[in-house]
Amino acid sequence: MRSDHTDDRILELERAIGYSFQDPDILKQALTHPSYSSESGLERYESNQRLEFLGDAILESVISDYLYRSHPRTEEGELTRLRASLVFEAALAICARDLGLGRYLLLGKGEERSGGREKPSILSDAFEALIGAIFIDGGHEASKQFIYRFVIDDIDELSLLHDSKSMLQEHVQKSEGSRLRYETRDMDSPDHMKRFSSEVYIDDRLISRGEGHSKKSAEQDAAFKAVRLLHIGK
Repeated sequence: MRSDHTDDRILELERAIGYSFQDPDILKQALTHPSYSSESGLERYESNQRLEFLGDAILESVISDYLYRSHPRTEEGELTRLRASLVFEAALAICARDLGLGRYLLLGKGEERSGGREKPSILSDAFEALIGAIFIDGGHEASKQFIYRFVIDDIDELSLLHDSKSMLQEHVQKSEGSRLRYETRDMDSPDHMKRFSSEVYIDDRLISRGEGHSKKSAEQDAAFKAVRLLHIGK
């Protein structure tokens, strides 16, 4: 039974994810970044890293099962590519942002100052930890339902994010003489919170801008926005 003093923020997050924890402490652990556990005198294993490890395995298993059943004629290599389009960092960070997960994270002061609540790596790790926490608290079916609702239901959008650079390149190649280029630069951010910006051009026309924690992710973000603006693949 729950205490009357259960954190209101925990209740708010539970409403967002559509799952009520029998043990709210396991949810709090899923939200505890190692920087917070270190500054608070907790052991490292009391952070969300162990739950992230578990959630990663559960996520891959559920998605593999879904793809196997929903694509009965698809070969192993293509199934692997499809799975990769759903479980990479940028995709999971989008899933986490859709939940507003960053607002609920417990971060150390340094990570808080450096914008940790928006870092794709922290968000994706917390999302996987949340899956692990649901599995521990409610079992396989509860974690599967969560994954279907917040990952698989957005499969087309997440796959588009993964494939956007190649889709954009193929689109430009269809126009003889057209050239695709990216202009990517460091945003003068400190080493511990590197950010890059990228602009994508077709010939001399600016199509879109993106940002990311690496040059690759910034270009991927810019390409994703370009693909949507140009209605490629629709």
